[in-house]
Amino acid sequence: MLEQLEGSKAMAKVIGLCRPQVVCAYPITPQTHIVEGLGELVRTGDVQNCEFINVESEFAALSVAIGASAAGARAYTATASQGLLFMAEAVYNAAGLGLPIVMTLGNRAIGAPINIWNDHSDAMALREAGWFQLFAENNQEAADLHIIAFRLAEELSVPTMVCVDGFILTHAMERIDIPEQAQVDTYLPPYEPVQVLDPEDPISIGAMVGPDAFTEVRYLQFYKQQTAFRLIEKLAHDFKKQFGRAAGGLLRTYSMDEAETVVVAMGSVNGTIKDVIDEMRADGILIGLVCLITFRPFPTRALQEALSHAKDVIVIDKALDAGMGGPLASNIAIALRNLAQTPNMHSVVAGLGGRPVTKAALHRVFRQAVIQPWDGPHFLDLNERVIAREIHRKGKARRSGPSAENVLKLLERERAEKIAAAEGTGR
Repeated sequence: MLEQLEGSKAMAKVIGLCRPQVVCAYPITPQTHIVEGLGELVRTGDVQNCEFINVESEFAALSVAIGASAAGARAYTATASQGLLFMAEAVYNAAGLGLPIVMTLGNRAIGAPINIWNDHSDAMALREAGWFQLFAENNQEAADLHIIAFRLAEELSVPTMVCVDGFILTHAMERIDIPEQAQVDTYLPPYEPVQVLDPEDPISIGAMVGPDAFTEVRYLQFYKQQTAFRLIEKLAHDFKKQFGRAAGGLLRTYSMDEAETVVVAMGSVNGTIKDVIDEMRADGILIGLVCLITFRPFPTRALQEALSHAKDVIVIDKALDAGMGGPLASNIAIALRNLAQTPNMHSVVAGLGGRPVTKAALHRVFRQAVIQPWDGPHFLDLNERVIAREIHRKGKARRSGPSAENVLKLLERERAEKIAAAEGTGR
């Protein structure tokens, strides 16, 4: 049924339809409304046979989920940004123990400096933890991916993150199709754990493993990720058949007919990119888009097929590996290195800390990639004047102060100068 809903409330409703048995909640912006919504559904009885547990920290939230999952319950939690980092040890434990927990990650920048707005820093920080990572483009997909995530996690006994852009999706009001309980029940069967703590059949979970077996255990974790590709595609096919709309899968393409230049991106920014591609196509520019949905496991073969005829590939990253560049760009460069004709790679770092990714900026960088390529990452809409001033300040004084505060002062000075100039010209 179509409802006009905030993204977080829609996700809460759909997660409730997945019949979680334990929900572990600790609030952190921008995921708070999801667990609040679930708490209300449990309180009113709309979600039954579910224990809603308020915990004292993000680390506790995932630790409780681990215990619940090990005991045989369908477990769910959510977090964002510093919350994910605080539970990092438990994130690795959940994957290493093979527990099919589902967690929503309301993507948000990691400090310092403090920033509550969206980018993909948090997901990228723990991309190697052994979880599946699925990225939503819009709120309909954000809701739908949770249904797929529970089934994916439980069929392979691997924890799964559904990554949803903070504020851009979590707090946006949209018309969203909320499925009926019977539809979800048909797609998502009752949870039957692969491993469970049972007093009648005692086992040990979390044993000490030495050098003689640790590589083999880690290989089996890698093997599970590698065997997921077909299942992820099958689950997307089954979902479309059951619900009548597309969701999930490894990737989807847009305007790829004869495309010589192809953009690759994840998350909500794909909506803006599609608008730009439509406008550039109208101008006769052969450009297309690959929307990456599954980031872990990384769909190397699917990307190779999608990009095999591209001359130029532009990768939009909403995260920064400070010692390297864009993490998505690095992964794609590795994936494409064995192609017979490797396309020219162009890395763009955009939207850090919630900076708007505008159509005008994308038009400029897409055209520049073909006409005048660059080395290393390009930082979209970077204020080079402020950067030059701060680097100059650092070079002049030993005690030059923290860059974050200095940049804020420089921006304030720039604004004051613009106002004074405008007043001086009578504008």
